[in-house]
Amino acid sequence: MATPPTADPSSGTRTSGDLPRASAGYIFWMMAANFGISMAFVVPLSFSLAVRIDELAPGREEVLGYVTGTAQTIYLVLSPLLGVWSDRTRSRLGRRRPFMLAGLALGLTALACIAVAPNVLLVGACWIVALLGWATAAQAILNVQADRIPEEQRGRIGGFTGLTGQIAPIVGVGITTAVTGSTFLVFVLPGLVGAALLAVFLVVGGEDDTRGAVHSAPVSVRTLASSYVFNPRKHPDFGWNWLGRLLFFLGLYFNTTFTTFFYAQRLDLPVREVAGTVAVIGVVGVVAAAVGAVGGGLLSDKLRRRRLFALVGALFFVAGGIVEAFAGSFLVLLAGSVLMQLAIAFFSAVDQAIVLAVLPSREEAGRYMAVVAFAHKLPSAVAPLIAPFVIGVGASAGSGEKNYTLLYLMGAALALAGGLLVFTRVKGVR
Repeated sequence: MATPPTADPSSGTRTSGDLPRASAGYIFWMMAANFGISMAFVVPLSFSLAVRIDELAPGREEVLGYVTGTAQTIYLVLSPLLGVWSDRTRSRLGRRRPFMLAGLALGLTALACIAVAPNVLLVGACWIVALLGWATAAQAILNVQADRIPEEQRGRIGGFTGLTGQIAPIVGVGITTAVTGSTFLVFVLPGLVGAALLAVFLVVGGEDDTRGAVHSAPVSVRTLASSYVFNPRKHPDFGWNWLGRLLFFLGLYFNTTFTTFFYAQRLDLPVREVAGTVAVIGVVGVVAAAVGAVGGGLLSDKLRRRRLFALVGALFFVAGGIVEAFAGSFLVLLAGSVLMQLAIAFFSAVDQAIVLAVLPSREEAGRYMAVVAFAHKLPSAVAPLIAPFVIGVGASAGSGEKNYTLLYLMGAALALAGGLLVFTRVKGVR
């Protein structure tokens, strides 16, 4: 059985300097759970939802942005409240495991509903529930890392988290290519894999009983309201990293939300036939993701430098964005995708370690990790709503050709701005 670090039963947390090293088994099953969760809800974002919407509303690409953007906005509003609730949960299963279990149940059920939904409105409603479930489970995994992973392991854990998060949708899309004839399996199969791996971590990961723990601050309307904000003057490193992270991910979601439609246009293929292309490009990108996530995380731990690697990730993203913006063939798309996979892995791995280092309060890790999630989820909500207007700039009426060149260049510029902010303004981390 995997052995987790033990927590202080009086408070539910330990100080950052008092955390024991996590065992290899514990890390393995945590990463397996992260892999499964990522497969369950990123495969729909990167492929399945586009296919389903193309079935129900052919030629209406903008509907994908409205569906995903609305769901992300709703989760964005609820996530700080869920973080506060998680911090204060007192149960035999601990603080985080109840949220993983609830997220699994909601997410899997909603994916099945999307597969049989008869119209776009119901697809959108079910996706809200699915995203809420899987994202809550994913956030609980990050909260566990804040609770239990010591500083000397954070770079590599961030790398493994980023790597599993990137590989999972690629593997998931590859799996769905074998069942594209069944809309039900396209949605449910990745969900079942995610549910199984998360269930294993729920069993073997363990978490201390928190029924006897006491939280220092009572719950009040003011407490709940304050969960949405933080004082950037009091915590400047947290604030600057938050802003840099937001800009980087805004650029990322500009360049990934419409990947399926983008490939279909550039390769002149029907949307449903793009799955194989997405899978092949994704498999090649796994190598780049592994180098960026694991290599960057390990080097960051060894050299005890975080900000430089965040900047390197942003620069790779710029290169990949420019290549893809002007790509017109499979090989050029492949080259751009590899650069962007490397970039996302570098930045995500190291920036997660920065987040854990500048967290204002470990006792309220759930609350502050939810605030950090704002910097990730806000772009995922806003970018899909803005992107339809960007791709419409200069597009000829009735031609069906969208301005993806402008979209990818804007994404590259935003990512660079984010990397520069982290590199130049976060002073408390090397």
